[in-house]
Amino acid sequence: MQNPTLTFTNTPTEKQMKSPTQIRTRQPFLQIQDVTKTYPTKKGPFTVLDGVNLEVEQGEFICVIGHSGCGKSTLLNMVSGFNTPSTGQVLLEGQPIVKPGPDRMVVFQNYALLPWRTAFENIYLAVNAVYPTKPEAEKRAIVRDHLAMVGLADAMEKKPMQMSGGMRQRVSIARALAIRPKVLILDEPFGALDAITKEELQEELLKIWSDNRCTVLMITHDIDEALFLADKLVMMTNGPHAKIGEVMEIPFSRPRDRARIMEDPQYYQLRNYALDFLFNRFAHDDVG
Repeated sequence: MQNPTLTFTNTPTEKQMKSPTQIRTRQPFLQIQDVTKTYPTKKGPFTVLDGVNLEVEQGEFICVIGHSGCGKSTLLNMVSGFNTPSTGQVLLEGQPIVKPGPDRMVVFQNYALLPWRTAFENIYLAVNAVYPTKPEAEKRAIVRDHLAMVGLADAMEKKPMQMSGGMRQRVSIARALAIRPKVLILDEPFGALDAITKEELQEELLKIWSDNRCTVLMITHDIDEALFLADKLVMMTNGPHAKIGEVMEIPFSRPRDRARIMEDPQYYQLRNYALDFLFNRFAHDDVG
C-alpha cells in the first residue's frame, strides 16, 4: 500500500532538500547521530541499537513504537542521560547529553512516587531540588498550580496509596512539568491504566502539551494512542541491531478531536500501515 504521508529516514524529497548554507546554519533541537549501543555479555558483545539517526524539532510530539526488545527504552534513556551511546552521540541544542538533568524529565509507567510523601510533597521535592533559591512561597505556588493543572487541587494531601492509578500518573506528570523541562520523556505512561482512564489522560496530556509546548518523546505499544497524540510516529525494527525503520508523519490538524479523527478514512490507512510494519514486515518469530 502506498502512503504519501510516510517519510522515510535518510531519503528527503527534492522539496525537503536544503541548500548548503541552510544545512550549515540549521541547528536541530534534539539530534540522535549514528547511535549504537552494545553491551558486553558472556557470549560476546550484544548490540541493541545499531546506527540510529533522528532529528526532533522543538515543540514536536514524537511517539516511538516497536516490539519488545527493540531498544525503545534504551534510546530514550540516552536522551534522558541515564545511559550513554557506545558510539555516536545525542545532542540537545547542539550540546552532547552525557548525564541526567532537569531539562529532560521522565514519566515512568510505574509513577516513581515516594509512597510516604503526599502528592504535594512529591512535587515539591523536585521543585526545591531544581530551584533551591526561589522564595518558599513561589515554590509552593508552583506545586499548587501544577496540581490544579492536572485536576488534583483537592488531592494534594493524599499519599500515593490513597490515590488511583490515574491520579498517581497525574501527579507524576505534574512533577515532571513543574520544573519546566525542555524535553518530556514518557515511557509507556498509560500502559497500566484501564481504557477509560487512559483516554482521559491522553486528552489531558494533549491539553497540557498544547499549553506548554515542550518537546515530547513517548514510548507506546498502542498505535491508536500514537495516532491521536503524536506529530510523528517513529517505528523501530526488531532487535538486536535495531534501527529506525520508518518515520510516519501524522497529518491530523490540532486541536484534535478523537471522534472526528476516527471517522477519517486516512486514520485507518495509517493504522493499517503501522500494523503491517509491526506484524508482517517486522513480526517476531512467534507472531503469525
